Amino acid sequence: MGVHKWAREELEQSLQHAREQGFDSALSLRALLSAVVERSRLQRDTADLAAELQFLADNLDDERDYGFMRP
Repeated sequence: MGVHKWAREELEQSLQHAREQGFDSALSLRALLSAVVERSRLQRDTADLAAELQFLADNLDDERDYGFMRP
């Protein structure tokens, strides 16, 4: 199993546990994201982390064509 598959499975388990606790899924995802960013900040340069987060934010639209893609 790759690390990305492992992370997705862990996320699903965390969300299931949050639902069992009565937490809203959207709020739970925001809290998890904040916790991941906070922890990542301890291990990575702030500018590097910010650049990765900006890249992820810029590429949220699955329907968007990107300049680096070939037709």
